[in-house]
Amino acid sequence: MPKDLKTKPTRKLKTYQTSLGFYDQAVAAPSMKAALDAWGAKSNLFHQGAAKETDDPDIVAATMASPGVVLRRPVGSDGPFTEHAKLPTDLIDDEAKPKPKAKSKAKSKAKPKKPAAKATGKSSREIDDRQARKAAAAFEKEERRREAERRKEAAARAKERARRDKAVASAQAALDKARREHDTRAEAIDAERAALDERAEAEATRWDKQRMKLAEAVRRARE
Repeated sequence: MPKDLKTKPTRKLKTYQTSLGFYDQAVAAPSMKAALDAWGAKSNLFHQGAAKETDDPDIVAATMASPGVVLRRPVGSDGPFTEHAKLPTDLIDDEAKPKPKAKSKAKSKAKPKKPAAKATGKSSREIDDRQARKAAAAFEKEERRREAERRKEAAARAKERARRDKAVASAQAALDKARREHDTRAEAIDAERAALDERAEAEATRWDKQRMKLAEAVRRARE
């Protein structure tokens, strides 16, 4: 069998970029969907025009060095993308003013770098098969790590939910038990009250008869 038929197909990675919150974010992923998953996006940022594929050589190099890892830089800046970026230094200023300057700087710096990529005989988005397999393997490793983290968080939430459900069930059981005890005591009190009412009524009847008999005796004695 030819050697190339035994080789597992390699998923070509591309670099995608977006802006979320205080950061520009970039990631090397095999598809837009994989990029959205890595960013934790709840909607399709590509359809909304908020995300794009980029061929900027610096950004591509940074993301390909850590496939699947979301890299960041302060929003609107033209600095390098890193895994642990600092917050923008001008948060208290008007965010609308510095952005045009940052974009113009990014464009002016990106243009002279493109010929350098051509001088190597490859475009900034091309890597050889060995590099592609290495990058794809790194991406899948990061994807597995991220999935394991999601499963761990889901398990923690399930454990907390089970603990809460058990506490609620225990409290409800205690309430139900107390209610049954109260109902039993209330029924005993009602029974005692009914017996007292019956005794009181019997005593009233007995007294009426005795009173009338004795009163009649007093009347006769006075005649």
